[in-house]
Amino acid sequence: MNIKKIIPILEWLPNYNKSLFKGDLVAGITVGIILIPQGIAYALIAGLPPIYGLYCALVPQVIYAIFGSSRQVAIGPVAMDSLIVATGVSTVALAGSESYIAIAILLGLMVGTIQFILGVFSLGFIVNFLSKPVITGFTSAIALIIGFNQFRNLLGVDFIQSDQIQYILQDIWMQIATFNTHTTIIGLISVVIIIVFRKINKKIPNALIVVILGILIMKYFGKSFNDVSIVKEVPSGLPVFGTPEFDVDLIRELLPIAFTLVMVGYLEIISIGKSLEAKQDVYRIRPNQELIALGLSNMVGSFFKAYPSTSSFSRSAINQESGAKTGMAALISVIMVMLTLLFLTPLFYHLPKTVLAAIIIVAVFGLVNFKEAAFLWKANNLDFWLMMATFLATLLLGIEYGIMVGVILSLIVLIFRTSRPYVTELGKVPNSNFYRNKNRFEEVIIDADILVFRFDAQLFYANSSYFRDNLDDMAAKKGTALKLIVLDAESINRVDSTGVEMLIERIKFYQKKEIKFYFAGVKGPVRDDLFKSGVLKIIDINNFFMRANQAVKFYKTGDRKHQEKYAKYIHQAYK
Repeated sequence: MNIKKIIPILEWLPNYNKSLFKGDLVAGITVGIILIPQGIAYALIAGLPPIYGLYCALVPQVIYAIFGSSRQVAIGPVAMDSLIVATGVSTVALAGSESYIAIAILLGLMVGTIQFILGVFSLGFIVNFLSKPVITGFTSAIALIIGFNQFRNLLGVDFIQSDQIQYILQDIWMQIATFNTHTTIIGLISVVIIIVFRKINKKIPNALIVVILGILIMKYFGKSFNDVSIVKEVPSGLPVFGTPEFDVDLIRELLPIAFTLVMVGYLEIISIGKSLEAKQDVYRIRPNQELIALGLSNMVGSFFKAYPSTSSFSRSAINQESGAKTGMAALISVIMVMLTLLFLTPLFYHLPKTVLAAIIIVAVFGLVNFKEAAFLWKANNLDFWLMMATFLATLLLGIEYGIMVGVILSLIVLIFRTSRPYVTELGKVPNSNFYRNKNRFEEVIIDADILVFRFDAQLFYANSSYFRDNLDDMAAKKGTALKLIVLDAESINRVDSTGVEMLIERIKFYQKKEIKFYFAGVKGPVRDDLFKSGVLKIIDINNFFMRANQAVKFYKTGDRKHQEKYAKYIHQAYK
């Protein structure tokens, strides 16, 4: 076993040099500057004291730098996971209480353990059942929920917190007139500053700028803004090692939210990692290794007071744009967070919560994917409505039910598409040996006594009836003139026992009608399954052809020149 695949840091660390360090240093400092205010802000979303957002930026980053297959993904606290944590934990404990904090940390251990197990057993493919439209709908809805939940801090009004947007909007509508003027002005100015700086250059640390301005305003003009809520005391010091508190009943109750965090976290890290991978040709993302790395990050992090974390879209993009080449950039960000925890936390005492709300709102509203929705509307209506169903379910029913609806709908669409694949009759292109879809090529020649039938999917229990019905319908249209059926099987990559039984039954059915049945373009593994299932007991090996035109030519002319050679080849292959 290659140790470098298990511990990817060994792939780049032995060859590390000064040229790589220059880019990593700039990227690490840049991401660290952004991470500190974001960490504080996202901890507030999770219902935790601000310090826990910074704890999430320590050990998880170090562990991922060692075990992660991506060298530019930025791990730490994120808005989506923070809201899911708040949604799940708030049902069993009071936000901000000691038990609430303990449960959030336990959730980190649970999430990490599940992710690690999935990675070790190479089960990352499970998440592939969430299609891209489902992910788009889910993340867009989550972004809106997070954004509207932050209006309480942006406007200084104690709006209800919920993961169902109708209740948030109703409460905002009822209480909007009671907004705090000073809080709202500072918050809205922060939003404008962030947006302006982002348009000028995304590398500008806009979050840090508004944090500094907010702190200065409250420190030196606080008497004029004494009604503005501030962060106040942020404890100093690094987190100490401690074992999360276990409770079997509590673990059972938290499992649904833990699995939601597992799926969301993995989807985020894979989608971000793949997008960064496409911009370079140095390394490749290994999905199961990412699960292991993310699982270890959350597991080990939970022993150092970190709640569930994953990769950040914005910080990962900035990390790459700032010149990060390896995981050293993440380690530099960790050093910056450590220095902040040791020496700089008193500086955040006067930080207005409305500034943190502004940072969050601008960041998450950018995740609402209008472009993807417009593309799906033009490209594929079914995918568009799949996205909209997930989007609305998440908005109206909540995060947990939203992802359940997304998974169920993805499976339904998958079953629908595989059970009703494209089928067609093929005709011969004039003056050639090619057979093409008669519905797309009007000039093709269709023989009255021959049906060349193409089926564009694997043949299995879910679509065998669909295959039979379509074959029979096309054969019936030919009437009594039909003498030959050629199954063009080039698109069939697998066949199960139900599919084979149906084929054997149909072959016998048409033989009674004195209609020959030929196979063309059958792939080796499919052919093996057919032979093992006894197809050769009812038809000859000479009924198998490499191409549809060879089958038709053999039927019309009886030319065995090419057919005997091919039959001998497949007979030897089967032996």
